[in-house]
Amino acid sequence: MLLHLGGSRGKMGILLIRRVGLFCRSAHLSPQSLEYRPIKKVMVANRGEIAIRVFRACTELGIRTVAVYSEQDTGQMHRQKADEAYLIGRGLSPVAAYLHIPDIIKVAKENNVDAIHPGYGFLSERADFAQACADAGVRFIGPSPEVVRKMGDKVEARALAIKAGVPVVSGTDAPISSLQEAEEFAKTYSFPIIFKAAYGGGGRGMRVVRDYEELEENYQRAYSEALAAFGNGSLFVEKFIEKPRHIEVQILGDKYGNVIHLYERDCSIQRRHQKVVEIAPAAQLDPHLRDRLTSDSVNLAKQVGYENAGTVEFLVDKHGKHYFIEVNSRLQVEHTVTEEITDVDLVHAQLRVCEGCSLPELGLEQDKIQINGCAIQCRVTTEDPSRGFQPDTGRIEIKVFSFPIILLVL
Repeated sequence: MLLHLGGSRGKMGILLIRRVGLFCRSAHLSPQSLEYRPIKKVMVANRGEIAIRVFRACTELGIRTVAVYSEQDTGQMHRQKADEAYLIGRGLSPVAAYLHIPDIIKVAKENNVDAIHPGYGFLSERADFAQACADAGVRFIGPSPEVVRKMGDKVEARALAIKAGVPVVSGTDAPISSLQEAEEFAKTYSFPIIFKAAYGGGGRGMRVVRDYEELEENYQRAYSEALAAFGNGSLFVEKFIEKPRHIEVQILGDKYGNVIHLYERDCSIQRRHQKVVEIAPAAQLDPHLRDRLTSDSVNLAKQVGYENAGTVEFLVDKHGKHYFIEVNSRLQVEHTVTEEITDVDLVHAQLRVCEGCSLPELGLEQDKIQINGCAIQCRVTTEDPSRGFQPDTGRIEIKVFSFPIILLVL
């Protein structure tokens, strides 16, 4: 669900994303566009809503689209929305199919795909996938493989943040190798602490520990979750900040060192470390704090030579101090609220940057990015009360909530 609040008359409604087409102006004349190569065909190595979202942007820009699908997803909508569609991962489970890099690259090469958009989840933050695309001569719509690797390694990303002068939470300098190291950290910094997966995000492999009695069990649980989700159970430990605000900044970079921010989103309302409500811009955020958050995000992105879209995430404590958490080197689920308040189509921008356009050529300069109104995204989560409210799946058969198209705010 996406809500947008704005306009002088205070109207609120569920709106389609307002899209501003981004075209590389006079690309053949600009010295910065010597690397400009138009994209004629894009594959989305993903399924569902994000695949359809990217297909829509491609169609608006006159780019042909290619879907991939598992055997179980033959009837899914994303397959129907693409110009071409091909089966991958024959004999594999759906998740394994969308993670099968050789099949995806094979389909791309056999069907003259110029570029692959990874969407979010699955292979979107896998440096080996970005590298496989480069090795196959197919453009990866995202950062370079090296930047994806650096940002995916939370320990290295933390070191880069420190180098860029961005404040970080007290934590281990490298993944821990034993429970004893976690105990030593707790003795030094005191409880509560938090285990985090070193090579993945999205709330998986995270466990808060408040005393020694909980330490061993949460260490094992975090390790198992990280191993299952990312194929690597490595963990690092941080001091846990109680009841922080979770603020993330949308960034966009090009091939020429230009980086801008598109302001922030507040994603503090979460369930089991999974975001439930996203608000852009963050409500009642001190302007000076906003300036520090956005400035640190841009400085960090420039430090690593960041290209394409990404998100820099922070915690803000009760004293207004902010701490770097991580960089998501991809488009996020909640990118739509940023599009609503800035009138910038982020997928258009991703495609044009991948082609070699500079941000100034696209009209994307920092002083031109303005906040217009407020947008809210709400996610529906499903849980089974009979199993202690564990995450569950199923079909929604009864409409229990409805929202009018337009509400007037008096």
